[in-house]
Amino acid sequence: NDTATTEIYTSLFVGSVDVYKEGLEGSSIRLVPLSLTHLDNLCVIGLEPQLWRATTIHIQTKADMERYVRTALDAQSGGTALPFAIVERASGVIVGTTRFHSMVPEHKRLEIGFTWIASPWQRTFVNTEAKFLMLQHAFEAWECIRVEFRADAENEQSCRALLRIGARQEGILRSYRVSPLRGIRDLAVFSIIASEWSQVRLMLEEKLKKQPNQAPEPTITAVTPRAIV
Repeated sequence: NDTATTEIYTSLFVGSVDVYKEGLEGSSIRLVPLSLTHLDNLCVIGLEPQLWRATTIHIQTKADMERYVRTALDAQSGGTALPFAIVERASGVIVGTTRFHSMVPEHKRLEIGFTWIASPWQRTFVNTEAKFLMLQHAFEAWECIRVEFRADAENEQSCRALLRIGARQEGILRSYRVSPLRGIRDLAVFSIIASEWSQVRLMLEEKLKKQPNQAPEPTITAVTPRAIV
């Protein structure tokens, strides 16, 4: 219930109750707190096989997507994650998901991950602004000292995207995870720390100025997202 969730997030990071209820607002996207009401929208954009080709999970059916969302919400209920649906503001269309997770307030660190963006909106402003909003909130509102990212070491697209937003690769965790689909996997670890944020922020702001904020013409017909209440 809302009271229990408020207590969980009050114990995590100061000010996090507002972001749980309202999400984060940018000039071109909104990060809306994820809920099961978003399931149909996510299925419209998220069941494309190519989207999951380089990942260690495959979301192929509505049941798969529902499990994915419920897992994120279970982590939220446990106080270790805060998942979002990514909404393109001009159209109101949900274009992907992302989340804060592995939140450790006593050490002022967390991870940003589980980010996927529908194909028509990849390599646009969406990922850059989503990362900017989340990093800004982590470092400036929650006063984190470290934000971490992890990616499958063979997922070159994800690793390049993290380098482009200013994260530094720290190393490889060898044989770190077993994927039911792809076997034993190595993970690449990236991070941004508080002393680097001001420079990273300037770089991301410049990127956002250069990237067009006009969404591409989608090749899919999206369901109109439900309003947040």
